[in-house]
Amino acid sequence: MIISQNARGHVRKGHLTGFTLIELLVVIAIIGVLSSVVLASLNTARNKGTDASIKSNLSESRAQAELYYDANGNSYAGVCGTTAANGVKTINASVVAAKQAYDGGTSITVNGAGGATAATCNATAAGWAAEAPLKTSGAGLFCVDSTGVTATTSASTLASSADVTCN
Repeated sequence: MIISQNARGHVRKGHLTGFTLIELLVVIAIIGVLSSVVLASLNTARNKGTDASIKSNLSESRAQAELYYDANGNSYAGVCGTTAANGVKTINASVVAAKQAYDGGTSITVNGAGGATAATCNATAAGWAAEAPLKTSGAGLFCVDSTGVTATTSASTLASSADVTCN
């Protein structure tokens, strides 16, 4: 049975009711506002996920660097490069993976000064340090080194190729 109301509120049989154009536009506007809030939250969550990936990639490089140290005659020299020592891989792939997570790039600075958007890995015989920028705006860089330090800094801590600490 089809019913509707007239201007006085009386119900009449046989008439269809529906939404006015204004009512539909209001609903669409509300949906638009809610979706923009959700999308903004998703972008923030995505950046935090990328930061977690960067930190994970650099943190896992510590164990690999120790394996390299043992296989390389108790020396970290070359741990940032691409050449394996006695079959043990370097940490280069982990630092490159951190850079890829940040901006998709595959180029890193090896034994040089770091920068705000550069992934950097420095090594001497006695130690090593690697840092990469974080995706979240204003988060800075994440750094790990051979002394066990993990730090988030506002600027690069690797000022030269001889700098192998995160402080």
